[in-house]
Amino acid sequence: MNLIIMLSKTIIALTLSLAATSGVAWMVAAACQSSTRSNSVTLDSTGTTVGGTGALSAKVVNAYPKLTFSSPVEYTHANDGTNRVFVIEQEGRIRVFENDANTASAGTYLDIRNKVASGGEMGLLGLAFHPDFKKNGYFYVNYTKNNPRETIVSRYKAPSAGASQVDPASEVILFRFEQPYSNHNGGKVLFGPDGYLYVSTGDGGSGGDPQNNGQNRKSWLGKIIRVDVNSTDKGNYGIPADNPFKGNANGYREEIFAYGLRNPWRMSFDADGRLWVGDVGQNKLEEVDIVKKGGNYGWRVKEANADYDAKDNNVNAADLLGPIWQYSHSNGDVSITGGIVYRGSANPSLRGKYIYADYASGRIWALTTTDGKTATNQELMAQAGAISAFGEDQKNELYMCDLGSGKILKLVAN
Repeated sequence: MNLIIMLSKTIIALTLSLAATSGVAWMVAAACQSSTRSNSVTLDSTGTTVGGTGALSAKVVNAYPKLTFSSPVEYTHANDGTNRVFVIEQEGRIRVFENDANTASAGTYLDIRNKVASGGEMGLLGLAFHPDFKKNGYFYVNYTKNNPRETIVSRYKAPSAGASQVDPASEVILFRFEQPYSNHNGGKVLFGPDGYLYVSTGDGGSGGDPQNNGQNRKSWLGKIIRVDVNSTDKGNYGIPADNPFKGNANGYREEIFAYGLRNPWRMSFDADGRLWVGDVGQNKLEEVDIVKKGGNYGWRVKEANADYDAKDNNVNAADLLGPIWQYSHSNGDVSITGGIVYRGSANPSLRGKYIYADYASGRIWALTTTDGKTATNQELMAQAGAISAFGEDQKNELYMCDLGSGKILKLVAN
């Protein structure tokens, strides 16, 4: 998991790029597979109870009782008209199976374990299917490798939209960049409503962003990247015409969409096209950002809304964008897993709310905003599991990967 700042954070090398957390918290989270606790408590941005705003009711259940996965870190579907869903196993496999609670087996869709360096925060970390996957068979992955240590963002091609297996030799690399340390790799890939591919990258790791990558617009690290996979201007991708640094004369990476992020492990778009990012904190605060094009989200000058380290940064604090929500580590919540704005039908009370979790404590919350600038927060349940990622099925119902148990959990009405 993340940074080795306190003694408790040195006990265990966690298996994701999520957060700074303790070995004890990890074991508690991994041991808790589900909870039916719900309440109407609202918390302020420091994690303090400030009163209720009406009860929300939800619980998590084992979505596929006959299936277990090895360190699942992503759940998604191909939007191809079938009932198939896909789960990433961190070591380098993509599994495919029917979206049915009675499913008893999951096939191996892609196996690139011989290419992937996994363990700790490294591994196969992201998967996104091309919007025209039914026609072109393209999908995109984000993984780490060693010798040298790098992040690879690449494309694979299925022989047909309904194929059960994909040849690892079909890989075409879009771009790659060095990882100075093994932690803070980000790893999410997804297509936006604009048809462009978005990629989240961490600040490169260690502690406190020692290379100042978050504020360095010449670096790939600590960013949200946006590229046009249907263009070949840069080899196997192109730069969208409205990317904020396209054509700049300062040497800034034209791929950058937003910057100043520490470890944006998971992100998602809502129905209104807003990009939600859960950015893992350093010592004190976890944050949720609604990311705008060209925005600077402050790291390492700021940790969420708090001052962190302004040295060597020629940054105007007035230009920094703050989170829509932050929470402190004071209650044992130390590792945000960015979530999804719920748009399913099985639980109407949650529709339009941003559902997210803390990997270490296992708490799940619902964040409500009406203006995209302020929000209220309600805890749905405690100790739901070691939630590494959220995903949606074909009906926009919400699922969670429990890294500790290897199970896929589903959020349902209580």
